[in-house]
Amino acid sequence: MVSPASAAKPSTPPQGSASARYIRGLRALTRSSELALVAAAALVGLVAALCVTAMTQTAIFMHKLIFDLPFDVRLSAADRVSPWAAFGALSLGGLSLGLMESWRRKREIPGPVDPIEANALRGGRMSLRDSFVVAMQTLISNSCGASVGLEAGYAQIGSGLGSYFGQKLGVRRSDLRLLVGAGAAAAIGGSFGAPLTGAFYAFEIILGAYSIAGAGPIFAASIVGVLTTHILAGAPYQISTPPIEPLTLGGYPALFGLAACAAALGIAAMRAAGLSEKALEATKLPVWARPVIGGFFVAALAVVTPQVLGAGHGALALVIATNFSLMALAAFLSLKMVACMVSLASGFRGGLFFASLFMGALLGKIYAMVLFAVLPAAVPDPTICVLAGMATLGVVIVGGPLTMSFLVLENTADFSVTAGVLAASVAASLMARRAFGYSFSTWRLHLRGENIRSANDIGWISDLTVGRLMQPDPPTVDASIELRELCALYPLGSARAIVVTDEAGRYAGLVNLAEAHVHAQNGGGKAGELARFSDSALHAAMNAKVAMAIFDKSQSDQLAVVDPLSEAPIGILSEPYLARRYAEKADAAARSALGM
Repeated sequence: MVSPASAAKPSTPPQGSASARYIRGLRALTRSSELALVAAAALVGLVAALCVTAMTQTAIFMHKLIFDLPFDVRLSAADRVSPWAAFGALSLGGLSLGLMESWRRKREIPGPVDPIEANALRGGRMSLRDSFVVAMQTLISNSCGASVGLEAGYAQIGSGLGSYFGQKLGVRRSDLRLLVGAGAAAAIGGSFGAPLTGAFYAFEIILGAYSIAGAGPIFAASIVGVLTTHILAGAPYQISTPPIEPLTLGGYPALFGLAACAAALGIAAMRAAGLSEKALEATKLPVWARPVIGGFFVAALAVVTPQVLGAGHGALALVIATNFSLMALAAFLSLKMVACMVSLASGFRGGLFFASLFMGALLGKIYAMVLFAVLPAAVPDPTICVLAGMATLGVVIVGGPLTMSFLVLENTADFSVTAGVLAASVAASLMARRAFGYSFSTWRLHLRGENIRSANDIGWISDLTVGRLMQPDPPTVDASIELRELCALYPLGSARAIVVTDEAGRYAGLVNLAEAHVHAQNGGGKAGELARFSDSALHAAMNAKVAMAIFDKSQSDQLAVVDPLSEAPIGILSEPYLARRYAEKADAAARSALGM
């Protein structure tokens, strides 16, 4: 793996070569033509769909090979699995992932950047090599039976391809973020055979906003991804449901109650994931050993019920079609959640997109059975509860109420059901954001120290540093200089504030020049006697947001910029100028997000 910083600078052919002229021509075309950008997104969608198909077919083949499954049976729908196969596959798979992570940490290689982080902080810049590694690790995890899905790997490789092509073409920052979203849209849309689901996954999860300018590239990539996977092998994750009774207005309160249950369960799961990681870190176990132990634990659960293995595609179909008892459904839900948390906390790679759908379906069926026992007249069709449970828990864990609602629509073609699911999904989203504020993806980034709540582009804040905004080489005097001498050096109007240093050249405060002239006329003194804000200074690496907080705390309209090591002054910055540049950048980012 390589660092994101190094990957962000693709090699450029010599300026006079034919390939350089060709790339410059493509760059000019994509910058000047929206149709060219749409074509580039469609190409990204095609390649992303090829990767999705290859990953899916490889995982299915490995499941059949390792667990000796019948031809038409998915792993999580098996009646039983061999304990030897479960323990062997999960232990070896965990060992391979643990050794890879141990190798990365020993060489202090930065971790890979996921699509949300890339679009929020890095203007869409990702490493294709790192994305490929993540996709392979996800494939290994799912193939050996860990309780994670391939969707995170799909989105990673799709987004990585979009970023790679965009960087090669030298597209604008906003267009690069669009291509990252386009790759994810094609990957998710292709995996479910659902173009609207893929497109709104990109808008809500990967881009963090919907824009008219982004509609063409995103929908083009999603449609191409769906068509490609359909032609090659068919959508791997289509959801089949029995005939559904129409949803009436009387069923909406029941769905809102289900949304509250989903919000509580999803928040509990995300909290548990964070606590599990901390608990595993506290054991001081070697990094390579953690996935092995996690694999042993998941294998033990798989011996009890194979429904905990993989993402749960086969198990979801089984749950929808079979009348399990309430105790059996509760057991499936509990064991699946534990298996997911253990898999992710111990170091297996993958996501919870489909796993959240499966657990949501279990929750919906449990909710319908309990509500029928208490208020039978208030229960809508149980299949509607299953679909609403899938969507609401998916919204809490993954995010994107429209994404989950369109997934239901494209698999049922029932608008009345979709309306109820959308209402419940929005309610679940509001509850989760109010009570917790994160989805699973952003929560894991928060645990790593990144304060990201969505993929909205806030990377410009990091780029807008004090070092770029400051006035270098500020007017400086020694603290021992007489005020009359200072005033002779700097007449009124030549500067607003003078930086004062001590005898060692370290920053000692600021002197207001007008105040210095008044004191010089009234008896004099030394510059150090008028120095203020000696404990409030900026560093060149600070971003504008941090600098504004220091200005607010100091109540000064100018502050010195000092070197953090030598403490020598290297510049000066005024609050009005900082605020103006911050507002300009914020406005430009908002306009870019809206496609204006």
